[in-house]
Amino acid sequence: MTSSQLDKKSQAWSALFSEPMNELVKRYTASVSFDKRLWQADIEGSLAHAEMLAAQGIISGPDHAAIERGLAQVRAEIESGGFEWKLDLEDVHLNIEARLTQLAGDAGKRLHTGRSRNDQVATDVRLWLRGEIDLIAALLVDLQRALVAIAEKNVEVILPGFTHLQVAQPVSFGHHMLAYVEMFSRDAERMQDVRKRVNCLPLGAAALAGTSYPLDRERVARTLAMVDDQGAPCVCQNSLDAVSDRDFAIEFTAAAALAMIHISRLSEELVLWMSQSFGFIDIADSFCTGSSIMPQKKNPDVPELARGKTGRVVGHLMGLITLMKGQPLAYNKDNQEDKEPLFDTVDTLKDTLRIFSELVGGITVKPQAMETAASKGYATATDLADYLVKQGLPFRDAHETVAHAVKAAISHQVDLSELPLTVLQQFHPGIGKDVYDVLSLRGSLNARNVLGGTAPAQVRQQIQRHRIRLGS
Repeated sequence: MTSSQLDKKSQAWSALFSEPMNELVKRYTASVSFDKRLWQADIEGSLAHAEMLAAQGIISGPDHAAIERGLAQVRAEIESGGFEWKLDLEDVHLNIEARLTQLAGDAGKRLHTGRSRNDQVATDVRLWLRGEIDLIAALLVDLQRALVAIAEKNVEVILPGFTHLQVAQPVSFGHHMLAYVEMFSRDAERMQDVRKRVNCLPLGAAALAGTSYPLDRERVARTLAMVDDQGAPCVCQNSLDAVSDRDFAIEFTAAAALAMIHISRLSEELVLWMSQSFGFIDIADSFCTGSSIMPQKKNPDVPELARGKTGRVVGHLMGLITLMKGQPLAYNKDNQEDKEPLFDTVDTLKDTLRIFSELVGGITVKPQAMETAASKGYATATDLADYLVKQGLPFRDAHETVAHAVKAAISHQVDLSELPLTVLQQFHPGIGKDVYDVLSLRGSLNARNVLGGTAPAQVRQQIQRHRIRLGS
């Protein structure tokens, strides 16, 4: 039998048709150009399926052995780059099956017993995505560690905290960095939660209705480590849902989009802080570019591009949701369109996390510029209000009193801490000399010594908590 005949026979539906597929349709419907990255998952799933078929007496021992030998050779050919991917064979599954049949003969043809490409592809994508989630989880740990490291070096550095991009209150720069650690820790939790639902076996659902063969689906699930936290096999319980569900892909992409949004928020701050208007930090040259016309420019291209790539991932999420919204049960060809956005989301998130772990480690902090900026926006006004409350004034009255004091400071073009005591006492007679300790940036920072607060003592406790959590 010729190679072309084998290719034709690998298409189980081809005997029904009286004319070959239109070349344009062939290119339009083929997915092998992008889904070939699923090859490892496809082979892993096929080996588990074949082992179960043999254990159930559905295929013979010799056929099982031939399938194992053939798939081992296919694996070796793909790893060495010698495997020929054929557009005529549509996708990764038929390409591998066709080559297996060339190598193992009828045994290769028996591999597909009790399964369909519908449950096969659903299984492959889940297996592949499970591995990618594990890689992403490790990258999220790396980024958190990098942020904890820069936080630990800058616990005592005073940064102007902003609301509405207006100076609000002084905070520790380390405390600010730990806010992102909290975000990325939630991203890691979401990924682990998504993984539980990804790690469930569709194989055995066949095309949509299950199969008449006595399959042991739980055995396959255990072989593929598709188990729950207690080690029990996790098997999709409804055959229609098993082949048509893409919730897991949408859920992953939603979690990825949130992680990218957190990176984008950090990126925006890095871009602002590096600008001449702020001058709070510098980013290492290796993460920046220059201008083709302005020799003085140093552009924070990596954070800027990360902001842009966030829109790309959010777009993939919208695309996947839209893809699924109008599909009746069960499998439809629409679902071929789930892979490229899913693949690109994984690639984008992994690349971005990897580069940001390195970028954060190369940030140079400029403490004097930060403190100078914090001293310009009446950042200790709330501290004066708190001081008055402790003198017995209701907070709302204290708030109004301090507003008048700030107005006076503005008119004199000085900070609150630079107003003479006699002037401050005009606003409230209970104000004493100790108010200047309260009005200092350092005093304000140290005063927020409450769980979750920005006082250096609290920040150091949080750093220790994160180091224990992250194993560093």
